[in-house]
Amino acid sequence: MSTNDNDPHTLASAAVISAFMVGDCESEIEMANRAIALNPNSYVAWSGRGHVYRIVGLPEEAVRSFERAIRMSPVDPGLYTAYGGMARALIELGRFDEAIVAGKKALRQNPSFSVAHCSLASAFAHLGRDADAREAAAHVLEVDPAFTISAWIARGGHSNAKLLIEGLRKARLPE
Repeated sequence: MSTNDNDPHTLASAAVISAFMVGDCESEIEMANRAIALNPNSYVAWSGRGHVYRIVGLPEEAVRSFERAIRMSPVDPGLYTAYGGMARALIELGRFDEAIVAGKKALRQNPSFSVAHCSLASAFAHLGRDADAREAAAHVLEVDPAFTISAWIARGGHSNAKLLIEGLRKARLPE
């Protein structure tokens, strides 16, 4: 074990990075849970745990973790990442209206957060709100002009995001 194995922020960050890069679900969940055990009052640990659980395909637990992170630090400057992760997890649960609320909260804190724009495009498309989906998709391309669904998938962490990806396609983002 390295000297940082007892630092919940380091563990939480390592768990998220590993989830994106390696995909060893058991190890990443273990790291995320260890970060929580070391500091159960850490926004970073709970948010990191949420991202790990979302990436490994456990969106219900991800939402619970993000909710806890938000309660821990309701004015945290990085809160938009928790709301963005929550929006993505809610889409995978088919809770599109709630995903829109979370995505909009993320954008209020960071208007150029492409994850939130993608989440809104997908959620709106699933709800048949085509004009809203197109507007959100336009914002995705405004923030990230080179965005394509295939490049986004290739960047990792999206293998369990089937409904999210389906919604991006329905919103007519470039393949």
